[in-house]
Amino acid sequence: MLWIKALHIVFVTSWFAGLFYLPRIFVNLAMVPADSQAERERLLLMAHRLYRFMTMLMVPALGFGLWLWLGYGIGRGPGNGWMHAKLALVVALLGYHHYCRRLLRGFEQRTNRHSDVWYRWFNEAPVVVLLLVAILVVVKPF
Repeated sequence: MLWIKALHIVFVTSWFAGLFYLPRIFVNLAMVPADSQAERERLLLMAHRLYRFMTMLMVPALGFGLWLWLGYGIGRGPGNGWMHAKLALVVALLGYHHYCRRLLRGFEQRTNRHSDVWYRWFNEAPVVVLLLVAILVVVKPF
């Protein structure tokens, strides 16, 4: 079980790294001048590759998490309300991940409607989720 926990932590951490960095690329994309085609294309390529890579990291993170939850019973039974809250945050994070794809498509199709300031705030969401998940898993407040 400890190997599965270790792998889960490694893949979750790696997935979060992508979730932290992709919106930073969006900030830069939102700031690219209209006449700077080369810069725009370079940032789009980086964003597309990062999204694909972080999706590949998300899959084992979820798989190992499910293995711990369903296979070993971690977080099941009475007194494990923290796990329900954690799972709700994981579902929200999945939504965030897929919304990043939608935003990337907007940049690719030149239909982005958000400013660089909006993306700076958008970038803070995974930080908050990580903080809450860490508190739930370590402290188990309920």
